[in-house]
Amino acid sequence: MGADWVPAPFKLRSLLFAPGDDGRKAEKALASPADGVILDLEDSVALPGKDAARAQVAALLPSVSRPGVVVRINPRDTPWYLADLAAAVPHRPAAVLLPKCTGLPDLQALDHHLEALEVAHGLPIGSVLVLALVTETAASLTRLDYRGAPDRLLALCFGAEDLSADLGISPRNANHAYTAPVAAARAMTVLAAAAAGVPLLDTPWPDPRDPDGLAAEAQQAAADGFAGKLCIHPGQIAAVNAAFTPTPERIAWAARVRDGFAAHPDAGVFALDGKMIDRPHLKLAKRILAAS
Repeated sequence: MGADWVPAPFKLRSLLFAPGDDGRKAEKALASPADGVILDLEDSVALPGKDAARAQVAALLPSVSRPGVVVRINPRDTPWYLADLAAAVPHRPAAVLLPKCTGLPDLQALDHHLEALEVAHGLPIGSVLVLALVTETAASLTRLDYRGAPDRLLALCFGAEDLSADLGISPRNANHAYTAPVAAARAMTVLAAAAAGVPLLDTPWPDPRDPDGLAAEAQQAAADGFAGKLCIHPGQIAAVNAAFTPTPERIAWAARVRDGFAAHPDAGVFALDGKMIDRPHLKLAKRILAAS
């Protein structure tokens, strides 16, 4: 198991996308019970509308008081990237989401750009966190080592749809199971997030009309170690939150593990209900409590 997660300033079970150029959808998303809302300047905005969407999001941000507001900027190799950052950072969103992240150098460059903007606008350095979509191209899978990433990295995100398009395949088969290359990428990303010591968020379920499929995939993702799931429709939030909320029994066990080590700070192991509990169990307990 990787390093301990740093507690997030907001829960990461459900993050709902909203197009940055659609005020009605953005307001609806912001009023939803999603843990976070991603105001999108990338995929959901057509090329001619990039400047208008950026201005619209910048105008909206000062009036938003809810936690967990994220701005998905355009990729680093596009002409909109720096302008997106310059428009969003002064209004201190909780985080920016970097799409098409190709490796640690992209995060290091983003960290420098955010730091410069934070200083320019009188914000504490590190106050704007980062989410990174790290599996959207086949090339990005060869650079999934995010150990030593800037401290502002909040979580990695697994994206299946763009990756499958890059591979020229469907992400899922007729039974809704991932095709082999996408399943392999998913497993690699789970390991990469654990090695980097950050949470991992799962790809959106693409069909809002299939709640059963969504619930099954979200439950499997939680079992596989994901911390939450990206959402594309408000109707997906309840099932996703339920899947990534630990049961009362799980929370009680985690609290007892935490309290047991607090009572025995020099112990490497102790007995709980007749079972041996060691330090890796404490890491797991902390993650369960962070998600509760």
